[in-house]
Amino acid sequence: MSNLSLVTTFILMGIPHPPALDTTLFGIFFVIYVLTVVGNLLILLVVRVDSHLRTPMYYFLANLSFIDMWFSTVTVPKMLMTFVSPEGRAISFNSCVVQLYSFHFLGSTECFLYTVMSYDRYLAISYPLRYTSMMSKKTRTLLATSTWLSGSLHSAIQTILTFRLPYCGPNQIQHSFCDATPVLKLACADTSTNEMVIFVNVGVVASGCFLLIVLSYVSTVCSILKICTSEGRHRAFQTCASHCIVVLCFFVPCVFIYLRPGSRNAVDGVVAVFYTVLTPLLNPVVYTLRNKEVKRALFKLKDKTLSQSK
Repeated sequence: MSNLSLVTTFILMGIPHPPALDTTLFGIFFVIYVLTVVGNLLILLVVRVDSHLRTPMYYFLANLSFIDMWFSTVTVPKMLMTFVSPEGRAISFNSCVVQLYSFHFLGSTECFLYTVMSYDRYLAISYPLRYTSMMSKKTRTLLATSTWLSGSLHSAIQTILTFRLPYCGPNQIQHSFCDATPVLKLACADTSTNEMVIFVNVGVVASGCFLLIVLSYVSTVCSILKICTSEGRHRAFQTCASHCIVVLCFFVPCVFIYLRPGSRNAVDGVVAVFYTVLTPLLNPVVYTLRNKEVKRALFKLKDKTLSQSK
């Protein structure tokens, strides 16, 4: 980090909106945040306690729920504070560093995890008889660990590139949280090299993961079409559809913000809200409403809790 930085506090300008909507937006985002945390905690709980869900698919889903819970926590509570009072917009320099690192760490780890989950679905559908041996406990642990380590490395590059520059004013970040692009605009130095490296870094990760996911699902669809029974094809398509919905809701906003020429602060801020606030909520919604096994496990957990409370 640069010792030439004179800025000790940044001001998050938040989502552009009339002040009269502060209370309404606070209420909406607060409810979404609570539902996100509770929903993902429930998935973690049922995967933990239900022996039928101790498969590679639900192991990765538990990782995804853990990431989404913290991904939302990194940004939403501070966003809520910006609606409460002007003082809530302030964030210290060090807190901004931590928020940016955490945001990109969790975001990139989720990106890698989606890729692993698509590979898992490919193996499960294309090689059902060999799936258990191919996706052994050791293999899935290694894959999950690799996603976390890769996400950490990716985020470290983003954070170091952003905060090695001096920041001597102004200090108003045109965003709801500390992200690399809006923070770099406040640097008192040439940021073209940093922006290019970050663009390439994000581009390689996002486009590479998305390409691998597409290839996995093209191969998976080919395998599904070879299934003899219509019921079997329907179940396979239903399983993959849940993953595809979440993947699209995650990648499309990311591509829009990070991989397009030019930047519009107001538009980027609104789109960023979608994948930082709404996408983490989609995980418990999609994987419970569309998944009979998870719903069955939730009902069993509810019945068990009610019987113990009597």
